[in-house]
Amino acid sequence: MSEPNAVVAAASPVVAAAKVSAVTRLKLSTVRLRLSAIPIVQCAAGAALAWFIAHNLIGHDQPFFAPTAAVVSIGISFGARLRRSIELVVGVALGIGIGDLFISQVGTGVWQVGVIVAIAMAVSVFLDGGTILTLQAAGSAVLVSTLEQAPGAGPNRMIDALIGGLVGILMVGAIPLHPVRRAREHAATVLGVMSKSLIECADGLLEQKPDKVADALAAMRATQGEIDALRSALEGGKEISRISPLYWNSRKRLERLHSAADPLDNAVRNTRVLLRRSLTLVRDDEVLDPRLIDLVNQLGNATEVVRKMVLADPGEQPDQAAATRALRSVAKNARPEVVAGAGLSAHVVFAQVRSIVVDLMVVCGMQRISAMAMLPPTVPNPYVTPED
Repeated sequence: MSEPNAVVAAASPVVAAAKVSAVTRLKLSTVRLRLSAIPIVQCAAGAALAWFIAHNLIGHDQPFFAPTAAVVSIGISFGARLRRSIELVVGVALGIGIGDLFISQVGTGVWQVGVIVAIAMAVSVFLDGGTILTLQAAGSAVLVSTLEQAPGAGPNRMIDALIGGLVGILMVGAIPLHPVRRAREHAATVLGVMSKSLIECADGLLEQKPDKVADALAAMRATQGEIDALRSALEGGKEISRISPLYWNSRKRLERLHSAADPLDNAVRNTRVLLRRSLTLVRDDEVLDPRLIDLVNQLGNATEVVRKMVLADPGEQPDQAAATRALRSVAKNARPEVVAGAGLSAHVVFAQVRSIVVDLMVVCGMQRISAMAMLPPTVPNPYVTPED
């Protein structure tokens, strides 16, 4: 092979990896845009409506703070939004009110800006406001102290801020995000990564390739953001189901998903332990019973069935029975014989498989004590004789 051809051949995997990375980033960006479509519509509609009310109905000439407060109170994230929106509205109004009152007495200037910010923050802290309220009060005070206001305008800017904030809260209820869908998607994403990681781990154990197991471990460690987003989405969904009549009927589904969050988090943590020990197994060349490797692979496939159950649309009937059957099949094969005479790492992997099965059964709606009863005993029952 000539030298130029050798260089091209060596560079091909790098180019391919770059293309895959670019495609992955594009897909993630598309998903982010899709999930943020409704918040974008909320912000756009809220800003327009706040300006219309303040300018056309109330009669303010330049109601700058009305659309600003509307956009800020809605935001682009999906978490504990109602409380955050209220804090933002109060903070903006407080900062504007203090700023207007102060500059009407002493005017504007360098030292006035510093004093206004200090007073606004001090009042917010004294009133036991949260971090958001305090920062918004300070930011609004800065804007008020640096933007000129027409003489005799009075408390117009404070009124504009209150109008915008209330419109923002109205938009959250009138054009709500689905309180369950985003949480389901976050949970399904975690389960998808978990399924793929377990299957790749089984391949790495079978082929004695530590890189495969290490990649699977890195992927599972990267799911923490999705877990946090899931909890945030559940909190936001709870608020939406309370304030929006469109989604009052989603409360039961949201409660079921909320009860699945902790066992899913436990399953993720147990999977990370399993992968770390599997990596040690491969690096130490520990001899494994093929049945243990197959057990890890079975668990990965069963996790995929659970993912499909979680991702089922509200109108569909989630196949909870299929997910439970898949997990029971793994539980039935999780017998202590597969690690008889094995080392410590193999025993840890075996124990984590059993723990993950229980966690996922709880995700499917089963009681933990019932899920544990599905596992074969790891020690002989002293009250049962071989003849029995």
